[in-house]
Amino acid sequence: MPRVDADLKLDFKDVLFRPKRSSLKSRSEVDLARTFTFRNSKQTYHGIPIIAANMDTTGTFEMARVLSKHTLFTAMQKHYSLDEWKTFAVNHPEYTLSCPPWCEHPASSGSGKADLERLCEILEAIPDIKYICLDVANGYSEYFVEFVKTVRDKFPKHTIMEIVCHSSLEPLIVTIALFIPGSNMSPLS
Repeated sequence: MPRVDADLKLDFKDVLFRPKRSSLKSRSEVDLARTFTFRNSKQTYHGIPIIAANMDTTGTFEMARVLSKHTLFTAMQKHYSLDEWKTFAVNHPEYTLSCPPWCEHPASSGSGKADLERLCEILEAIPDIKYICLDVANGYSEYFVEFVKTVRDKFPKHTIMEIVCHSSLEPLIVTIALFIPGSNMSPLS
């Protein structure tokens, strides 16, 4: 019998940034950049830890070009084909031959066999990509935990990220240590 969880849940609409007393004279003096060294991949990221979602309309090459100027991530939408990635790499070598800015934009994948094959092809064709975003609707499932283990085994030097529900965090952190974008931006991968 499924258990109904009646605890208070928060959503994006519940986020509130409260100003606090500061010694800064102007907002222009605020530095949002942070540095993280990820546990599994051993990579270091320096930038503003804000990620444009890998949705069809936001996780685009165009969005990545704009946001990278501000050291922001764009999780690329998972429907780009290998040919689209290659075309972008050829037409915009400044985003693929040097890191940053390009390496800060993760290639996305679903959890199906074809998704993993496409991810492998993309990462082989464009080896400068350092991040992987796994995009699944059921991040709490045992299947997903096993899928993440598979991806971790195939790409031990890449940083893997996914947005999952709270109940999924423990098995993911314990087994394969993901980077979970969220309220505290914990550097877990």
